[in-house]
Amino acid sequence: MYFELRTYTLDPLKLADWLALYQSHALAVQSEHLGNLVGFFTSEFGEVNQVVHLWGYASLDERMQRRAAMAADPRWAEFSKRNRELGAVLRLQSRLMRPTGFSPLQ
Repeated sequence: MYFELRTYTLDPLKLADWLALYQSHALAVQSEHLGNLVGFFTSEFGEVNQVVHLWGYASLDERMQRRAAMAADPRWAEFSKRNRELGAVLRLQSRLMRPTGFSPLQ
């Protein structure tokens, strides 16, 4: 199993707008194509203008296939267009991680 940890740093004044846009235009598409949403969070301390989500994949090949299918979906293109227009995302970090043998998440 692989986990992708994605951290979005957002314009603090647009955080609520981005979350509303994501929920209305991206969540269903991502859930359908990516499949295994482990968690979706906002930060409370430190950089408080961050959104973090964690997705699980059986393999790196599965991740590539699922993300390619999502990218081809017109609903994802519509979200991407609205996301660019909103201009809330300042930075995106993506990490692919493998759990240790003793991790509760496998």
